[in-house]
Amino acid sequence: MSLKNVRLEVMQHLEKDVDTLIEKYLIPIEKIWQPSDFLPNSEGDKFIEEVREIRELAKELPYDLLVVLVGDMITEEALPSYESWLMDVEGIDQVERNGWSKWIRHWTAEENRHGDVLNKYLYLSGRVNMKEIERTTQYLIADGFDIGTDRDPYKNFVYTSFQELATYISHNRVAKQAKDYGSKGLAKMCKIIAGDEMRHHHAYSEFVERIFEVDPNQMMMAFHYMMKRKIAMPAHFLRESGEKIGTAFEEFSNTAQRIGVYTALDYAEILEKLVVRWDLGNINGLNEEAEKARDYLVKLPSRMIRLADRISIPENSFQFKWVEPAVSK
Repeated sequence: MSLKNVRLEVMQHLEKDVDTLIEKYLIPIEKIWQPSDFLPNSEGDKFIEEVREIRELAKELPYDLLVVLVGDMITEEALPSYESWLMDVEGIDQVERNGWSKWIRHWTAEENRHGDVLNKYLYLSGRVNMKEIERTTQYLIADGFDIGTDRDPYKNFVYTSFQELATYISHNRVAKQAKDYGSKGLAKMCKIIAGDEMRHHHAYSEFVERIFEVDPNQMMMAFHYMMKRKIAMPAHFLRESGEKIGTAFEEFSNTAQRIGVYTALDYAEILEKLVVRWDLGNINGLNEEAEKARDYLVKLPSRMIRLADRISIPENSFQFKWVEPAVSK
C-alpha cells in the first residue's frame, strides 16, 4: 500500500474522534470571547473617551514592540491562506464536509478573532500607518503560502503543533511587555489570544500523538523531515509595498528577537518540548530508518540551543512603513 493510502486510512481511522476533540479543545461560539469584549463600545456614551485612553497609552509603547505587534497582527490576518492550505490536506474533505473539515472550519473561526481584535486596536491607537499595514496584509495573502508540508497530514500536524506554540510565546510576551508599559487593555487582548493558541497547540499535538500510536514509523519520518527542512514561519513571504516578496520578514524576525518576543532559543525549546510531549524515546516498533530519525530528533534540541547563543542580531531598529517613528518626549 502506498504511503498516501496509508495516511488516508489513518486519517479516516482518527476521524471518528474529531467531534470529541472539537468539544475538548474548542469553545462554543456563544461562550468564547469576542473582539468587542476588549475594545471601546461604539454604541456607548464613553466611546470617544475610551478611544482617547487607548491613544494616550499607546504613546508609551516602544517602536520595536509596535513593529512586532503589527507583524503578529498581519500574520493572523493572513488566515485565508492557512485555511485553504489545510483544507487541501489529504484526508480533509471540504466537499463532503467530513469530520476533519469540520475541525478546520471551527479552528479557523476561532483564529479569525485574533487578527480582528488586534487590527481594530492598532487602528484606534494612532501609532501606525494602516494603509501600509493593509497593503502588506493583502500582499501576504496574494503571494501565497508554502510551508513545505505538501498535502501530507503528518507533516502539516507537526507544523501546526510547532507553530501554535510559537504564536503562544509571541503573543504572551507581547502581553507582558504591553502591561509593563501601561497598556493593560492591549495586554489582556494578547494574553487571551495566547490562551487560544495554547489550546490549539495541545489539539494538534494530540493529533500527532494519535498518529504515532497507529503509524509510528511514518510519523517519525514526517517529524524528521520537517525539522531537517526547518519550520518556516507563516509570514515568511512578508513584504511592504514596493518591496520584493519576503523582504520584510527578516527585519520583523530580527525585531522580535531583539526585544525577546520570539528568539532562536525559543525555536529550539519548542522542538525540545515536542520531543518530550510525544515521548519519542519510548516509541516502540520502529524500523531502522525511523530509529535513525528518532536519534537525530532527540539530539537536535541541544545542538540548536548551543547554536542559538551564537546568533547576532542587529542592535538598530529597521524603519518599517507600518509604524510611525517613536513619539519624542
